[in-house]
Amino acid sequence: MPPLTYIDAISRGMWEEMERDPSVFLIGEDIGAYGGAFKATKGFFEHFGPKRVIDSVLSESAIIGAATGAAVAGMRPIVEMQFADFVTSGFNQVVTNAAKIHYRWRIPVPMVIRLPTGGYIHGGPYHSASTEAWFAHVPGLKIVAPSNPADAKGLLKSAVRDNNPVLFYEFKYLYRRIKGEVPGTDVTVPIGKGEVRREGGDLTVLTYGSTVHFSLEAAEKLSKADGIETRVVDLRTLLPLDRDLITESVRATGKVLIVHEDTLTGGVGGEIAALIAEHAFQDLDAPVRRLGALDAPVPFAPTLEAAHLPDTEKIVQALRALALY
Repeated sequence: MPPLTYIDAISRGMWEEMERDPSVFLIGEDIGAYGGAFKATKGFFEHFGPKRVIDSVLSESAIIGAATGAAVAGMRPIVEMQFADFVTSGFNQVVTNAAKIHYRWRIPVPMVIRLPTGGYIHGGPYHSASTEAWFAHVPGLKIVAPSNPADAKGLLKSAVRDNNPVLFYEFKYLYRRIKGEVPGTDVTVPIGKGEVRREGGDLTVLTYGSTVHFSLEAAEKLSKADGIETRVVDLRTLLPLDRDLITESVRATGKVLIVHEDTLTGGVGGEIAALIAEHAFQDLDAPVRRLGALDAPVPFAPTLEAAHLPDTEKIVQALRALALY
C-alpha cells in the first residue's frame, strides 16, 4: 500500500469498517454527495448509498442524539462534526446521554464522534478550538488523538469496534501535511496505549496530535545544538491515559515538559501533571513544566495565531530552560 495522508488514512479506516460490518454507518452535515467539509467521505455516498451515508439536518444536537439512539439499538454510527468547535451545540447529548447510558442501563453505546480539531490553519476563533479537555472530565467516554496516518487509521478502527462512545480528535493541520506507511486492512491500534516516538535520557516531552511533530523537531534541534537528548512520548489516547508509560518516562529522565495545542489553563496537561505529582514525585529532578496555547480564543490573523499557539521554537526554549534547572 502506498503512503497515505492523515485524512486519507481516516477515510480508509472508515471504508474498511463499513465493508466489514453492515451495522456501521455515517451521519453528519454535507457528508453525502459533497463528501464532507474536508472530503473525508468523498465517494462513500455513491458506494454505500443514502441509508449508510446520511446527510443530516444542520443540528449537532439532533445528529448526536440520533446516533446515540442508533447505537443503543445495535448500530455503530460514525458522526462527523464539521469542526470540533461545533460539538458545543450537541454537548448535552454527549455528556448527559451517550456517556451515561451504559452506567444507567448496562446497554453498550458503540458510537464514534469525529472532531476535526485545532489551529495552524488560520481558521479563526470559531473553527480552531481544542475541546478535548471538556470531555476528559466525563466518565463513560473515551478520547483518542492520533498524530500520524497509521495511528489515525488504527485508532479509528478500534474506536468503531469499541462498545463505548469514543471522541476521535483529528488534527486539521495534519490532514494533508504528513504522509506515512499504513498497515493492511485489519490492523488496529489499542485505545489507552501511548508510544515513544524518540528515545532520550535527559528530558521527556509528553504530547499528542499536532504537537508531536513540533516536539520531535524541537528534540532534534536541541540534540544538534546542545547535545541534549529528549524522549518524546505520543500519548495517542487522552481518556484513558497510559499511566504506566507516563510514569515510566518520568523515571527515565526526571524532567518532564507537557505540550499540547489547547489553552494551558484547564488543559489535559494539568491532569497529567497531577498524575505525575501523585505517582512519580520522587522521580522528578525538576518541577513539571507545561506549554500550551495562550488563554484566549485562537486569532484569525496568521501572525497572531503563530504567537498564540505552541511551535517548535517555543518547545526548544522550554526544554532548554528545563534542562538548566
